[in-house]
This record gives sequence, C-alpha cells and structure tokens, in this order.
Amino acid sequence: MRSMIGFTLALGLTLNVYTQVNPNFDLSSKKLLVGEDLTYVVKYAFLRLGEVRIRVVEKLNIRNTPVYKTMAYIDSYPDLPFVSLHQVYESYIDSSFYPLKFFARILKDDTTIVNYSFIDSTRIEMKKGRVGNQKLWLDSTAIVNKRMQDGLSILYFARLNSGTSKTMNIPCFVNEKVEITKINFLNESEPVSIENIDYKIDCLRLEGETDFVSVYGLTGFFEGWFSNDEFSVPIIAEMQVLIGSVTLELINWNEELWNPPLYID
Repeated sequence: MRSMIGFTLALGLTLNVYTQVNPNFDLSSKKLLVGEDLTYVVKYAFLRLGEVRIRVVEKLNIRNTPVYKTMAYIDSYPDLPFVSLHQVYESYIDSSFYPLKFFARILKDDTTIVNYSFIDSTRIEMKKGRVGNQKLWLDSTAIVNKRMQDGLSILYFARLNSGTSKTMNIPCFVNEKVEITKINFLNESEPVSIENIDYKIDCLRLEGETDFVSVYGLTGFFEGWFSNDEFSVPIIAEMQVLIGSVTLELINWNEELWNPPLYID
C-alpha cells in the first residue's frame, strides 16, 4: 500500500485541539452529494504522472447505519517508463464522516486486497491477502481506544473541517497501525488558479505534517486548498511523497452538481 501518490489525511474521534473553532462556523452547513465525481492530475516537476479520481457513489446501510459509499482510483499514465500504478479504494462513511468499512485493491499481476471493518471505537477487523491464490496472510483484529479514519475517509472529514481555524493532532489507522498526523485548518480566504478554469477560485487552506507513509505514499509536509463554499471541494494540493514533491490539481468535475466559487477581492 506504499505508493507514489498522496492526497488523503487521517483524523480520529478524540482530537487534541490547540485553538478554538470559529464560533460563527457551522459544520452542519457542509454538504456531500451522491454523484460527485472529481478528477485530479498528478504533476512531478514538468512531468504528468497520472490521475486520481474520487467519487461519491451512493448511499446505503451497513449495520443499520446510513453510509456514503466513496471510491478513489489512482492510475499512472501508460507512457510513463518504469511505473505502472493502479489502485482502487473504497470507504463507507457515516454522517459524521467516520468509516464503517474500508477496502483496497492494489492491481498488479497478483492483486493485493486489504479489508478493514471498523466494528466500534475499540475494534478493527483486518484482512489482507492476494486474489490470485485466494490466500489471506492477515486475518486478525486490532484493539484501539477511539474511532479511526482510513486513508480515504479522512479526505471527507478534512472537507467537513475546512475553514474551522483549529489545529489537530490526529490518530489514524494506516498499514495496520495507529499513526498520528498534525493538521492546521485556516479560515482566511485565498485566490487559487488552475488550468481548467479562467477565473480565480475562492479557497481555504490547510497544512499539515506526517512522519509515516500513508496509503498513497504521503509522507512529510503537505498543504491543500479547498473551495470556500458549502462543498469544500479539494482544488489543489502540494505534498511530499516517496518520489519527492508532487502537485495534485483538479481537472474535471460534475458541473451539474457544483462549480468552483469565484474569488472576489
């Protein structure tokens, strides 16, 4: 699960908050829409390495709890030398944006699968193996002391908290271990430009740091800009991953559901 691309963050239930939340900020105003479909190009210096696509697929029930089924697809471009990366992630998140289930497929000649079931705030059931020989090399339960985020659900949790003006030390469950990420959410509006739109986008920034390798290869310092509206769509991100510093930039979205907000001086 240690790959070249990183876009997600990790948050947990018990958070160490160093600054107070803006009293005028309403988390309930944030929206997540079934049908959302966002695509990002991954840039490394002058090279375009591949794309990351994230979707909100549907709403359903798991253990009598309504959840959103979210998916992420990571694909390197076919003409890249010495690189072939194809991964699919699924996270089933409840209304508070915590996961009930996480599923990953690392697509190679012999596909690896990872399956986490977040049973409650104390147990995570883990399975890991290969599809080709239908063999599991991990079938166990992790004991934790709080609810955890997975490598995809954290993106949506970060969107929920965008603009709250607080700093968090955050536990997360990655590579079958509990790790910590620090994230600083800022609430000052900033203009952001991207190639596929002809005006500046109104955004809010976050920054953070991690000393472990996440499911997409994220490690070290990162920062991102989310749309300054009720949807908090990720617009652009800069981060350290295993191969160095990369940029992810929004290139495609469902215009019937959402369009980037205009920045006004």
